[in-house]
Amino acid sequence: MTIQIAPSILSADFVNLENELNAIRSADLVHVDVMDHHFVPNLTLGEPIVKRICEVSPIPVDVHLMIEDPDRWAPEFARCGAKSVTFHMGATHAPVRLARQLHDMGVKACFAARPAEPVEPIFDILEEFDMVLIMTVEPGFGGQKFLVNQMGKVRRLRDEISSRHLDTDIQVDGGVSPSTAHIVAEAGANVLVAGSAVYGADSPADAIASIRRKAQEAFRG
Repeated sequence: MTIQIAPSILSADFVNLENELNAIRSADLVHVDVMDHHFVPNLTLGEPIVKRICEVSPIPVDVHLMIEDPDRWAPEFARCGAKSVTFHMGATHAPVRLARQLHDMGVKACFAARPAEPVEPIFDILEEFDMVLIMTVEPGFGGQKFLVNQMGKVRRLRDEISSRHLDTDIQVDGGVSPSTAHIVAEAGANVLVAGSAVYGADSPADAIASIRRKAQEAFRG
């Protein structure tokens, strides 16, 4: 299982998004946070902008829906061109049905848990998902402090995946930087979302390389 780096454009310059996308072409994915000001207290991007991002991005687009009613809206973002769509544990009414619908559209289906939410309730349906996202900050805003207390959750999830011989990815989002990459990788995460640590660096490419290197050195598969 390889380490993947997914810079979050929540920390990018929204006026120059195409340039900001090209600046991270050495990454594996671009992480796009969609917020509706209801499920979380922030408002970001809608379908037309996400569609255009998918059209011009040099790397695959990973859409993270922090919205109400993903059962209705997740397929719409899949149609925009996203390669993977993540929805939240507390927002969907029929997670298995939605995951299967996304798979039928040729899109990876991913499940997310906020810091206060346990990961064990999804164990029985783990096979339905390509990736599980563990939030290491409260969702809604970038630049928050990394919650190291979420690493136990990552370890339990990695142990469950390994014991069942699944190839499910574990993504961690929030406070990931060159100084925390080894912590999340050692716990078992292999997809690292980094926003301000990449876009706030003098060289986004160097920051991506540093995060990747530190994660690869520490990763436990």
